[in-house]
Amino acid sequence: MSETPTDEEVPLRDRIAANPRPALRWLAGAAVLFALELGAFVGVVIQLVLTVARLVPSNPGASALVSAGEAVEAIPTLLSRSLIPNRGYQTAGGEWMGTFLGLEPAYAWLLRVALIYAYAFAWLGWFWVGYRWFRGNYRYADWTPRDDVVDRLRSHRWGQFGFVLVLTFFIMALFAPALGPTTVEANIQEPYSHYTKYYDEELGSVQNVTVGTANLGSTSQGNPSSNVGPWSYDDYGRFHPFGTITNGKDLFTFMAAGARISLMIGLVSLLAAGSIATVLAMLTAYYKGLADLATVITSDSIQSLPVLLVLILASAVFSSTWLANVYNGAVMLILIFSLTYWPFFWRSLRGPALQIAEEEWIDAAKSFGQRPRIIMRKHMLPYVIGYLLIYASLTLGGIIIAVAGLSYLGLGISPPTPEWGRVVSSGQPYVASVSWHISLIPGILITLIVVGFNALGDGIRDALDPQSEGAEGTDGGEAAVAGGGGA
Repeated sequence: MSETPTDEEVPLRDRIAANPRPALRWLAGAAVLFALELGAFVGVVIQLVLTVARLVPSNPGASALVSAGEAVEAIPTLLSRSLIPNRGYQTAGGEWMGTFLGLEPAYAWLLRVALIYAYAFAWLGWFWVGYRWFRGNYRYADWTPRDDVVDRLRSHRWGQFGFVLVLTFFIMALFAPALGPTTVEANIQEPYSHYTKYYDEELGSVQNVTVGTANLGSTSQGNPSSNVGPWSYDDYGRFHPFGTITNGKDLFTFMAAGARISLMIGLVSLLAAGSIATVLAMLTAYYKGLADLATVITSDSIQSLPVLLVLILASAVFSSTWLANVYNGAVMLILIFSLTYWPFFWRSLRGPALQIAEEEWIDAAKSFGQRPRIIMRKHMLPYVIGYLLIYASLTLGGIIIAVAGLSYLGLGISPPTPEWGRVVSSGQPYVASVSWHISLIPGILITLIVVGFNALGDGIRDALDPQSEGAEGTDGGEAAVAGGGGA
């Protein structure tokens, strides 16, 4: 049954004003969590604005934004590498200098990683507390279909397993600058512009060397004399959780930065393709006729093309244009994925949208004179969006694989921007050697992430539509109503 507000309902802000204590308590806790990472949050915002500003030629505000970004990055935060540093050097007496509390770099890095994930889970738990307080203090209805959806998802072990994997990936992407044992700028993009200290046993003193030079002495190229494996130190006292790649750069830093790129491409592509598909699904379900026929012909024309070949062809054709230079090819991939994936979303949403459009409450809304835009937004969208969440979670893993596959073939994201497929390709010749970690670790992570998104999608599907779990031949109309009711 659809939830429709009545004239007697009190607006949410008035309900909060009548009982402000729970809302203020939640906001106070959120403010504390936010303050712990204020510098990082503001820095991310400035970096995003700076990225857009650099796209405008001769932008006079770009230099000011750069200065502001550098000032914000200097603010110490709870999880910053400046507060918990893991880079240092070992003296002749075995003591570590420059690390947090003189800890061994591996332990200092582990401490920072543990705090980052604890901080992320603290936010997750606080959002759950806010949801429970909202249900108990401010929500108008005592029960909604969403309650059953949440309860079913909480007992869905396979979906929870996928949620944990996906959340781990999201945290790696969001906190990539702090998670890595070193920075992308120092180790990957501009290694000869940064320096590292190490203790030279032959000279008996601390030496200063460029990171690029240290990388050349820390390569992993398939033989014991030239290999830095997982959980080891190189000759310059630098700790590498996943080892190094063929050019001596840190693999974990590469993977964390690559996760951010893959996540950004996947989410923006899904947002664009999902928005196009949702709008078209509601329009074609409401108006039918010519609008539906035109969309069917367009989507069938796009779906008849092999997606992988289209991605390879488009990437190759536009690789030499200005579009490939915008954010190192990420924008080009987003446009390609958006234009090729919306027909699949629309096909998946068309059936539920047509079923909902035939329900009695839609006819009742029409008879009361509600405008089509209001009907689609208030009565159709909540049901369609539930199916969109299912297919989006199942598709995001596929986009990540596609981005990695294009990079593996030398297309898509251009170097030196980190991307997982490129490091898999570079380490392929060394799979059977002591440098097995270069390809195997990224391959395992890609597999786990895809499994995680698929498991989460299964959990969302079974939570929205309990009849779909292990059942066949369910009635389509009932499934649509059950699935949409929890959205």
